[in-house]
Amino acid sequence: MSSVFKRNKEDFKCLHCGVEVVGDGYTNHCPECLWSRHVDINPGDRAAVCGGLMPPLRLEGSADNLRLIHECEKCGLERPNRLAEKDQIDRYLATLVQ
Repeated sequence: MSSVFKRNKEDFKCLHCGVEVVGDGYTNHCPECLWSRHVDINPGDRAAVCGGLMPPLRLEGSADNLRLIHECEKCGLERPNRLAEKDQIDRYLATLVQ
């Protein structure tokens, strides 16, 4: 199985918050709530059968290279994802302070 990234430009409805997300081919999580879904084995392949929801677990990296770590609620897989410019990261950070 190849680990080569496959670009899939797909729109989707977030299964966590219900926002209609317009994908750009690199979109792998909701920019509003930052939740994802376990649909890939390798980025973009849509080959995972799990389908579990993946809440944002934590941030890793440096200020200029932050990655959002998601954890699948169904199988426990952890996966890093790059932040996108349109991500509402401030909302996520506010939940950590509460």
